[in-house]
Amino acid sequence: MKAFSHNDHQRVVVTGMGAIAANGIGTENFWQTLVEGRSGVGPITLFDASKLSTRIAAEATDFKPEIHLPPGTKWKRMPRQAQFALSAMKMALADAQMDERFLASVCRPVGISIGVSTSAIEVVEDAMLSVAKGQPNWVRPWVVWATQPHCVPMTLAECLGTHTEIQTISTACKAGLDAILGAMDAIRGGHADVVIAGGSDASITPSTCAAFSSSRMLSARNDDPQHASRPFDRDRDGGVLGEGAGILVLESLTHARARGARIWLELCGGASHADAAGKSAAEGLGTCMTLAMANAHVRAEDIDYVCAHAPSDPVIDRVETRMLRKTLGHHAFRIPVSSIKGVTGNPLAAAGPLELITCALAMRDDTIPPTANYTIPDPECDLDYVPQARRVRLNLALMNIHGMGGGNATLIARRYPS
Repeated sequence: MKAFSHNDHQRVVVTGMGAIAANGIGTENFWQTLVEGRSGVGPITLFDASKLSTRIAAEATDFKPEIHLPPGTKWKRMPRQAQFALSAMKMALADAQMDERFLASVCRPVGISIGVSTSAIEVVEDAMLSVAKGQPNWVRPWVVWATQPHCVPMTLAECLGTHTEIQTISTACKAGLDAILGAMDAIRGGHADVVIAGGSDASITPSTCAAFSSSRMLSARNDDPQHASRPFDRDRDGGVLGEGAGILVLESLTHARARGARIWLELCGGASHADAAGKSAAEGLGTCMTLAMANAHVRAEDIDYVCAHAPSDPVIDRVETRMLRKTLGHHAFRIPVSSIKGVTGNPLAAAGPLELITCALAMRDDTIPPTANYTIPDPECDLDYVPQARRVRLNLALMNIHGMGGGNATLIARRYPS
């Protein structure tokens, strides 16, 4: 793990962003609903969920592949998570003012680092349904390709039309943030000047929702979906499954300056760390944050904002609060902490990249988005959870993600000095 460096070749900045989420398509729509605390959770429409105990999810209902994907894209042969990622990448490249001619002129291959938590489950389900009906010849050959996790970054590479180096990360919910950490290492190590990084997932399918419902990890507020995801709130009863993509263009500071790019923020450092065996979920966040702060060369008192994982889980929200107190000491009570999952639901591998996009927009507007639906304090969650959007100058933000199976990731970013 490389330490933060003031060498401009090793400093990593964000120059482009694209967001697909239940609460908005595009960064500005995404941001507006976050600031308003307007939830994207609603009844499941992608399939008949009437027999499930949880019949709500955070679907990207406004996403239309025929509208949001480039003309000529064979989107019907493309899994939904690849559609999300491709659309978000196009937004990010446009935001970074990078066209095909520019990408072809980049000296080193363009890196592509994408996190996914699952394969294209909707494609697998459709194929298995054909087999179960005794119609195996209805399964199309492209299904073999579409159901590979590697399909997502390869789809992006095919659309770039230039030399690329590709990696796929699959580490549950933290996959997107892990992909960004990997992209940072590639730039810091001098292996790339430009990396397209982020995460994408589309897991709102019959089998996935049935499994999550059986696990009792999800909220059962079917009659009030807008208020179902309630991070840190005393009456939270579980999270809400979401979908979407967050894709960012990362560059070395030298490369970004040379082309006169607009810089959103600078990535200072981060870390990944697993929970210890036998410990509660998210217990490893404490060590993960400590490692990330050391990697970024920052102290607790330098942090202005924490964009928390907080999926509205009765246990994980409390553990993350306890880890924040343990890691940041008395300063934890002075740092604003909010979770965007009351609005976005939990979009799995897209969660971390969407947090980074949130922090970039928060620094632009000097506004902390609220923890939507936080109304009744939990005595064990005793930090400043920002129930309403708050105007404040932000210079340094810390982001947390916890993944199923015990993985944790933390990223620290700062306002880029003009």
